Amino acid sequence: MITLPLLYNVVGLFFAAIALFSLRDASNPRRILNFAFWGLLAASFLAGSQLSDLGNGVLALGLVVVATVGMGQGKPATTGAEERRQSALKRGDALFLPALIIPAAALGGTLLAKQTQWGAQLIDPAQATLISLILGTLIAVAAAMVWLKPPLMAPLQEARRLLDAVGWAAILPQMLASLGAVFLVAGVGEQVGAVFGQYVPLDTRTAAVIAYCVGMALFTVVMGNAFAAFPVMTAAVGLPIVVLEFGGNPAIVCAIGMLAGFCGTLMTPMAANFNVVPANLLELPDRKAALNGVIRAQIPTAIPLLIANIVLMRLLAFPS
Repeated sequence: MITLPLLYNVVGLFFAAIALFSLRDASNPRRILNFAFWGLLAASFLAGSQLSDLGNGVLALGLVVVATVGMGQGKPATTGAEERRQSALKRGDALFLPALIIPAAALGGTLLAKQTQWGAQLIDPAQATLISLILGTLIAVAAAMVWLKPPLMAPLQEARRLLDAVGWAAILPQMLASLGAVFLVAGVGEQVGAVFGQYVPLDTRTAAVIAYCVGMALFTVVMGNAFAAFPVMTAAVGLPIVVLEFGGNPAIVCAIGMLAGFCGTLMTPMAANFNVVPANLLELPDRKAALNGVIRAQIPTAIPLLIANIVLMRLLAFPS
């Protein structure tokens, strides 16, 4: 059976390879820091379950220290900008096919693991979605290798190029999701729920849905990631009020609630992993101004999407 720890080892080996490639890159004056950061992350995936809570805490603090000192950007042995442009012009929209394999495999693997007996024997049903997502990524890489026939190390070198461009922000969702879990254990959700109950009238389904969706978006703006906002707002409003009090379908409420949080991601500089990517990948000289420009361009899309999520939750989450 394919289990999550097995695939964590695969991911750990990937980051270990990135660390070694970074160490060997003489063009990066901060290659030692890059090696340390990705090496620590690899250790987290490979040996995190074997470490004590203190050990994992020290490892996480090490990541923070390295990120604070600052990482560099190397020059991986990969294709140039003009070569990538010519490849894109030659193959056109077909280049999106490997990327589409990932969600297709995630959906198919999840359904097989949860709906069929042989699928449950192949993929651990308890972690079917995450396992299928990682498998889909591996399948997509294999398909791209067979189709495009790049050098053998091209996937790792291209991955390092992108990781160098994004830097420490690449793991920000993982860190913020952990922070959200800490907030939940600390009772922040209960306190937020008490504030909502005291100052916001939640006496109708519509009011509860609006409070939950807008709260998800606003809390995401503050936290920088919907994964961090989700456990807090769901414990505060989503489950106790929208689901339990008004009878909302929990699957629909949680799914659309997460999408509402993503609307907040589009509107905040705190979502560095998402909004800093265009500025970094385009190598714009003024990254701060570029980041603010990205957010301003996204707000006209984020607000209508938030309204659409509110309408969809109100129409779909409750029995007729």
